[in-house]
Amino acid sequence: MPLDTIIEFENANIFQKDNLILKNVNLAINKSEFVYFIGKVGSGKTSLIKTMNAEIPIQEGEARIAGYDLTKLKTKQVPHLRRKLGIVFQDFKLLSDRTVYDNLLFVLKATGWKNKGEINDKIAQVLDRVSLGYKGYKMPHQLSGGEQQRVVIARALLNDPEIILADEPTGNLDPETSENLMQLFLEISNNGRAIVMATHDYNMVKKFPARTITFENGKAIEQDHAKEIDFESLKE
Repeated sequence: MPLDTIIEFENANIFQKDNLILKNVNLAINKSEFVYFIGKVGSGKTSLIKTMNAEIPIQEGEARIAGYDLTKLKTKQVPHLRRKLGIVFQDFKLLSDRTVYDNLLFVLKATGWKNKGEINDKIAQVLDRVSLGYKGYKMPHQLSGGEQQRVVIARALLNDPEIILADEPTGNLDPETSENLMQLFLEISNNGRAIVMATHDYNMVKKFPARTITFENGKAIEQDHAKEIDFESLKE
């Protein structure tokens, strides 16, 4: 794995149980790189993201993520790998019975943080990073959809991950809010983190062009930016 490469798949076949979802995946993503995964529902985007997160085990081929060989990953190593990953979901997955601060506190405690001063500093830092420094006392239901998604991004940044995996992060948001979030993701990428974003929001892909992988017919295909991507063929 070259020094700048943080995600690498070689001749990998991705299965969901006994079903072959993606065949012969060859992919290398570098630090600071922003990469879109696009394709129809069921085309394998989420399956590949779940493989990166060690939710789906790699059965055939090679895969290395943030210094971990997924083919040799032991169960006790999975939490260590996941600390190097920040996950952003479409449906937020915030704990509805506690404040924004307590949502973030829950994650830090679960990943071994103990010092109260350091915890407070880190929560203040990530909330400032997503322009929510004054919203820590709010309950999730008191926030707009865009604000909730910013909390999710703050949560993903808590352990200074090397990689952000975002699965349809703008799926429930209006175009203006989506655009603001995209600018935030690009800033995060420019600060040295790799970002992988699965999306159906092709207007955003056009507006914020970046490296794009298309998922079709059981394959992950690198797109040549010199050619126009046929977005119409990817619509449901």
